[in-house]
Amino acid sequence: MSARRRARLGFAVLAAMCVTQAFPGTGVAQDLAVTGGTVYTGSGPALEGATVFIRDGRIAAVGPDVEIPPGTPSLDATGLVVTPGLVDAFTNLGLVEVGMVRSSVDFGMNDDPVRAAFDVVDGINPRSVLIPVNRSGGLTTVLSGPSGGLVSGQAAVIDLAGASLQEMLARPRAAMLASYGAGPASAVGGSRGAVSLRLRETLDDALYWRDHREDFDEGRSRSLSQSRLDLEALGPVLDGEMPLIVTVHRASDIEAVLRIAADYGLDLVIAGASEGWMVAARLADTGVPVIVKPLTNNPRGFDRLGSRLDNATLLHQAGVDVIISSFDTHNAHHIKLEAGNAVRMGLPWEAALRAVTLAPAQALGVGSEYGSLEPGKVGNVVVWTGDPFELSTRVESVVIRGRETSMDSRQKALLRRYREIDDERPAFKETGP
Repeated sequence: MSARRRARLGFAVLAAMCVTQAFPGTGVAQDLAVTGGTVYTGSGPALEGATVFIRDGRIAAVGPDVEIPPGTPSLDATGLVVTPGLVDAFTNLGLVEVGMVRSSVDFGMNDDPVRAAFDVVDGINPRSVLIPVNRSGGLTTVLSGPSGGLVSGQAAVIDLAGASLQEMLARPRAAMLASYGAGPASAVGGSRGAVSLRLRETLDDALYWRDHREDFDEGRSRSLSQSRLDLEALGPVLDGEMPLIVTVHRASDIEAVLRIAADYGLDLVIAGASEGWMVAARLADTGVPVIVKPLTNNPRGFDRLGSRLDNATLLHQAGVDVIISSFDTHNAHHIKLEAGNAVRMGLPWEAALRAVTLAPAQALGVGSEYGSLEPGKVGNVVVWTGDPFELSTRVESVVIRGRETSMDSRQKALLRRYREIDDERPAFKETGP
């Protein structure tokens, strides 16, 4: 781990403490014991017949011989599998309901390609019907972020339970999102060279603004390409306090992004990386985490001609810190199926579990709070009927911050409604001519 990443993780610990310190008093957190299951902690070997004891919303102890205080509510997981809650590092959860209905879409802005000051927090809807759907599939924590443009804006880490945004919010302004390739090129001049030019100009201006604020306020600074708010928002990115997640697919584009990140000392995370396997050694040397969707083998454009199903495996074998995402919102819980298919294509099972738990948490700066079942961490736990990456496995229970959550959702309500429809309508009576 690089010195910059260690420094950022230290900063993240302090930030997470400030943000999450309040949640035990929100009514979301409570005491709970999950007993008797096969526990995969996400950071060590499996524990047979173990207990996960949660006190005040945080894990207090994990192991086969944990003493549980009398009167503690419990979930019997005997014969079942227990894992950390799944973490998806790339969604729009809470920011969209119906993609084709503009009034229900809050993840973007239709103006300047550089939108660094755009913060999704105030647009997140904690009552989104998509949240229970994904939570009941084993997903407990996500990065909810903006989309579009060259620099899309600031994303937040949220837990998928709580009556208010304050109860759900784990870390605001957790990452800055950007894109590189044909998409942003069309918005800034038509070529990838224009993308690099615009991105470098923006970062240069952000550095200048950071060092000349007084001159700017007094009208004595040179002209700048972006607004004061956008330049200010990029400060934590330049200081290594906020990761820059760049969606990029073509191998040569990935190399271009790596050059820019090195020039400015950015804490970079690559997302997409359909051709990442082609530059796996370079990615491993730089220590940049890579978010992939394993079920990507059909090129959706000329920047993805090298897509292949074993991309995650080849990256892992090269030493890259692989993160798996659904790159979806309505069905983000399919992340477990993505991980299962990565295992089918050669990714070790333990690496797949890490890729949907601890690895994304660490990349988002919340690894000290999320991603594994260890004392002191937030009590997000999922109980499964079997291997979580098998299609036939069901989710038995989802625990978020020590509280067992509802497994109901709009999808299940619709299933009940239409399954019972024949019982509600009058019987059909055939009539003559």
